[in-house]
Amino acid sequence: MKPRDLLTRAGRLRGAAGPVRHGAGRVLRHRWTRRVGVGVKVGLVSVVGAMLGVMLFAQAAINVGPFGAEMSIRPSLTGGTEVDIPPLGSLHLDSHRGPLHLKVALGSLDQSRTEALIDNPSAITSAGDRAVDEVVDGVSRLGLRTLGIAVLSALICAALIFRDVRRTAAAGVTALVVTAGSFGVAAGTLRPDAISEPRYEGLLVNAPAVVGDARRIADNYGRYAEQLQAILGNVSRVYSTISSLPVYEPAGNTTRLLHVSDLHLNPASWGLIRTVVETFEIDAVIDTGDIVDWGSSAEVGYVASIPSIQVPYIWVRGNHDSTSIQAAVGAQRNAVVLDNALTTVDGLTIAGIGDPQFTPDKSETNEAGDDAAPELLTRAGERLATTIRDSGKKVDIALVHDPAMAQPLSGVVPLVLAGHRHQREVSVLPAPETPEPDPSASATPAPLQSTPAPPLMTTRLMIEGSTGGAGLRGLEPEEPTPLSLSVLYFDENNELKAYDDIQLGGTGQSNVEMQRNVVGLGEETTPTPTPSLSR
Repeated sequence: MKPRDLLTRAGRLRGAAGPVRHGAGRVLRHRWTRRVGVGVKVGLVSVVGAMLGVMLFAQAAINVGPFGAEMSIRPSLTGGTEVDIPPLGSLHLDSHRGPLHLKVALGSLDQSRTEALIDNPSAITSAGDRAVDEVVDGVSRLGLRTLGIAVLSALICAALIFRDVRRTAAAGVTALVVTAGSFGVAAGTLRPDAISEPRYEGLLVNAPAVVGDARRIADNYGRYAEQLQAILGNVSRVYSTISSLPVYEPAGNTTRLLHVSDLHLNPASWGLIRTVVETFEIDAVIDTGDIVDWGSSAEVGYVASIPSIQVPYIWVRGNHDSTSIQAAVGAQRNAVVLDNALTTVDGLTIAGIGDPQFTPDKSETNEAGDDAAPELLTRAGERLATTIRDSGKKVDIALVHDPAMAQPLSGVVPLVLAGHRHQREVSVLPAPETPEPDPSASATPAPLQSTPAPPLMTTRLMIEGSTGGAGLRGLEPEEPTPLSLSVLYFDENNELKAYDDIQLGGTGQSNVEMQRNVVGLGEETTPTPTPSLSR
């Protein structure tokens, strides 16, 4: 074929393809096709913008009785509800279907609302009745907030991308319809009985307490409410009772210390401590550990009440206290944390060391088991004894948490304060073993006159009970754990002269007792006739 013919045929083919391309272009430029494309873009921008806003800002804080909680909504394919209970774990409920997931994170006790319940014990019943209404109100407010955030986020994203009023408005309407439809799906598939079939995630040891006992607690709510009313009534009665207790009449230069221990997250302890500090004109408070239960970050807020004591607060770490709790205590303006260190208060030199173990899952007896490494406790006591000797100072009091740490301090200090056992005990530590004489030294003739060796120092060990009634675990035994604390009196020579043991009855009991004990020359005398008070 000639070149001219090839060019002619190619031109005809191009001419035939032109109308095809022109027709396709007309289809693409058709107004309905363009509208569909714009609609897809608007819908995509609207949904993405709404999801971003919900993920970042759809959360609200609510109050449920004395507790604080944070509720949030997140996009999800399966729906459901998650209840986070730090540090125990979380419960997952198949409460609803749909594209929204509800999360409730329980916080710590609010001090002011808890003290309001203590001041008005009758409010506990109404607080239980209001709890459901408070949760429903919180979910409703969160839903409205989520709806507004979704629409606003979609509007902002569309305005930045399209820069067109109509398309921006369409994105807002789309977000409103999608979000409202999601709430409608969740409401339509709601399963109120899902709370009886929770799925637990967390430590296996906590599963029965979080899941297994939930139904039993609900079934026996009336009995628990009566018990709680009783213990709240006890705390309110202690204020008037302590005011009438006979106070030891020391000299003007006497130093008064208040020994507390094992608060275990009981909010009622702070009011009791403040009352004793004010009534007995306490110069400083000594806390021998276990201020919280689990050592978790959720419990950090509990120690924020230390400044309300308004006197120096000297503290050593217990086996339930983590290093984060120790840091939180040390951050309080009037707190002094002793961890193999010394401090001085009103002329008294005090040394202390933290518990070397962190075992928050121990039972309420806190007995050391085979895996508790008792040698760790002994070595910690030896470290403190070495620190005291190397300081070159006369130390008046040593602080430890576990009494098993106290024996190496015998003969080093006159008084050791401890806690841990949730039971008040006072004893004298066995004297340290003296080294056997070297047989080879017997051949050396004795000097004509020798200086008698100074008498060994007698060391008294005072173990405090639980100032928090062992927290919630105080409700477990048949005999409730009392709230215990002691006032110590030191003279101008920094010697212990007397101490008052104060005890507030636990749940179901309404008695307050104080026992006066006078210390003689290294020996306790018969207690003075101060009767135990009961009201």
